[in-house]
Amino acid sequence: MRRLDDRVIDALKRHPSVRSVQLVGSRAEGRAHRGSDWDFLVESDDFTQVADDLPDLCRPLEPVAQQWDRLSTHYCWMLMLRGPLKVDLIFPDVPHELEPPWAPSAANLGAIDRHFWDWTLWLSGKQLAGKTDLVAAELDKLFVHILGPLGAKQRPSSVSDAVGIYRDARAEAEERFGCQVPRDLEAEVISALA
Repeated sequence: MRRLDDRVIDALKRHPSVRSVQLVGSRAEGRAHRGSDWDFLVESDDFTQVADDLPDLCRPLEPVAQQWDRLSTHYCWMLMLRGPLKVDLIFPDVPHELEPPWAPSAANLGAIDRHFWDWTLWLSGKQLAGKTDLVAAELDKLFVHILGPLGAKQRPSSVSDAVGIYRDARAEAEERFGCQVPRDLEAEVISALA
């Protein structure tokens, strides 16, 4: 089976405007653990065109979810693959303004769900690495951007606590908006948290 980094690089380099794709971070430096994400720096000649084509470019990787990171200082396309594996495609030459907390609605509840589970998977990797201060700060941020806007009253004290709070808040939001978010992404991430 081909290595994931080769598969990601091959998928993106099919685009004529992609100049380079490079694995960086703990995976590139040999410091990774089983929960580490996969970070790639992507340089392009035409960001807008590449950005428009990312869902199609990433299709061979069979993502369970994909979306832009709302809270990155540079544009970052986040993928979640079966396993689950978190992959970030970072465009270091393209600045991104941080977006405000979500304003939940029936139209964006699915996007909020994808954002929560991506964030949770990333946080679980940081927890495994023993980065307790970072995890605590991110849980506060998670409350401000997702849990609080969904109606949660308490800040989570751990990743597992955040999952319980989120599930309750999401159920209330689904009832309020008369819609249901698929649970396949949740099932994928929960398997890693166990």
